[in-house]
Amino acid sequence: MPLDQDLVGRSFAPTSPYAVTRERIVEFAAAIGDDVLGDGDVAPLTFAFVVAFGAMNELLTDPQAGIELHNVIHGDQRFEQSRPIRPGDVLTAVLTVDTLREAAGMDMVGTRTEITTVRGEHVATARATLVHRGGGA
Repeated sequence: MPLDQDLVGRSFAPTSPYAVTRERIVEFAAAIGDDVLGDGDVAPLTFAFVVAFGAMNELLTDPQAGIELHNVIHGDQRFEQSRPIRPGDVLTAVLTVDTLREAAGMDMVGTRTEITTVRGEHVATARATLVHRGGGA
C-alpha cells in the first residue's frame, strides 16, 4: 500500500539537544577513516548525520507515517553546511518530508533536516531519499 501523500510538508518535533565534543568528533572521524580532521577541532561534513539520524528516527517510528522499517533502504544523502560543526556546539534537528512519489512500485520519500544550534543558528541541511516498498509489495 502506498504511503499517504499527506505526509508531504509534515515536520517532526525537534530532536533533543546534542552536545558536540572533541571526543565525539574524533570517534566519528576514526569510524569513517578520516585522519585529516581527526584532531577534533572541526567535524567532518558528514558528522551532521549524527544529529540528523535522530530526526530521521522520528519519521521512521511514527505510526501515522506508515513506514515499515524492514521495507526501507537509504537511497541518497546530501549535506549542505552553513558553517563548520565544532566542539561546544549544542545542536538540534527538525526533519520535514519534502516530496513523496512512486517509482517502480516503490515510494520515494524525500526529506530535509535542518540542523541548528539551540540558539537558532543554522549549521547544516541534510537531505535524504528513502525508498519504501509498500507492505503489499
